[in-house]
Amino acid sequence: MEDEQLPAALTDALDAFCRYISGERAMSAHTLRAYRGDLGSLLSFAAGEGCTGPEGLELGTLRRWLGTQSQSGVARATLARRAATARSFTAWALREERIDADPALRLKAPQRERQLPGVLQESKLNRILDRLEQAAAEGDPLAVRNRALVELLYATGIRVGELTGLDIDDLDQDRRTLRVIGKGDKERTVPYGVPAAVALDDWLRRGRPQLAGAGSGPALFLGARGGRVGQRQVRSLVHGLFEALGDTSASGPHALRHSAATHLLDGGADLRAVQEILGHSSLATTQIYTHVSVDRLRKSYQQAHPRA
Repeated sequence: MEDEQLPAALTDALDAFCRYISGERAMSAHTLRAYRGDLGSLLSFAAGEGCTGPEGLELGTLRRWLGTQSQSGVARATLARRAATARSFTAWALREERIDADPALRLKAPQRERQLPGVLQESKLNRILDRLEQAAAEGDPLAVRNRALVELLYATGIRVGELTGLDIDDLDQDRRTLRVIGKGDKERTVPYGVPAAVALDDWLRRGRPQLAGAGSGPALFLGARGGRVGQRQVRSLVHGLFEALGDTSASGPHALRHSAATHLLDGGADLRAVQEILGHSSLATTQIYTHVSVDRLRKSYQQAHPRA
């Protein structure tokens, strides 16, 4: 049933709600169409069950609508969005006194599927790092920088934005730690190992001085023109390194963060220590890496045990 075939009261409510959200929220035309499409689907379903106005919407109607969506193969993320649209609509209708009670208060959307992050095997990471070390040995300052940059990303698990924001003074080379400014301007101290320390020392001694200029300031990592290296440059570099492997689905610097966290846990690191290193505000966010470790353990077991 199309919008224009809806009962008049439902059509009026649909139009009024769309005017409300377009005025209250800065949203693209595409997002507004998605809202209208979701709500139009719900109201058409309700009208098919005999509902003639917003006051006829019931929790059962909403649940049956989501059920039919699920049975038709709609992705969980889409179902979650449509449930959110329904809740927004009924909450608005209650404020506008178009309904006496909100039927969506107990409407639960299906949980989004948890996407486990891509993790590189240590052997593949070693291949990348060995290639970077060989390239750096030739003395090109960008190659020296690239080695130090990737070593540090993997050694610390810091985000790309955190890496590009680093200044020289953020390094404590004696203690082998970094001062990192993370999300919400929260400061934390992150340790790094000997390979990253060697690569950083090489960069500071013979790489950075070749690129540094008047506009370099205190930036730790520089671009080809001497300014602070940008996130796009780092992403492009890491993506190219992964692509050159040819046998991994990992892409982008975040895979280095995922790999660092997983390898730490695989090696016996405490979950709370990993939380602090990564700068997660919630331990629940860090716990996803335990799922990665368990998943890898299960696969290894299934491949190796004769009675798996």
